[in-house]
Amino acid sequence: MSTTQIDRLRELLEPLAGKRGMDLEDVRVTPAGRRRVLQVVVDTDQGVGLDACAELSREVSAVLDESDVMGGAPYVLEVTSPGAERPLTEPRHYRRSVGRLLRLRLREGGELTGRLLAFDDAGLDLEVPGEKGRKATARRVGLDDVASARIELEFSRRPAGDQSPKEA
Repeated sequence: MSTTQIDRLRELLEPLAGKRGMDLEDVRVTPAGRRRVLQVVVDTDQGVGLDACAELSREVSAVLDESDVMGGAPYVLEVTSPGAERPLTEPRHYRRSVGRLLRLRLREGGELTGRLLAFDDAGLDLEVPGEKGRKATARRVGLDDVASARIELEFSRRPAGDQSPKEA
């Protein structure tokens, strides 16, 4: 599959997502037996629900039927939101992750896990958990110092806006 096809798909699909207030995060075409899977990944600041994905999927399907961008071979269309532990690659990803626990791989080596308290164009303000009963510490990390970042899945996540530790 050529980059040109992905570019054409992005050009076709970005306006559809945009008019619904969504960001087109990714477009992938992968082989699946005799078919291909076209995966369209969208997101918003508030997240994307199933109904919004279904509505966009119907619209994308209609536009693709009118276009030749997918060629004549059969394909399956999937419109989805990013996964819970997806990589953070754009400033909007960090903005949407304030309050979440992140795992960073640093350019100078090493990893850092911390709760994202604030984000601006220059970097991240994190609360790094203390070890062995020590208090959490604040840490500023420049965006240029981050090699990669992911959201860490939490099963007992703090409610939004609650920055205090849970009491027993």
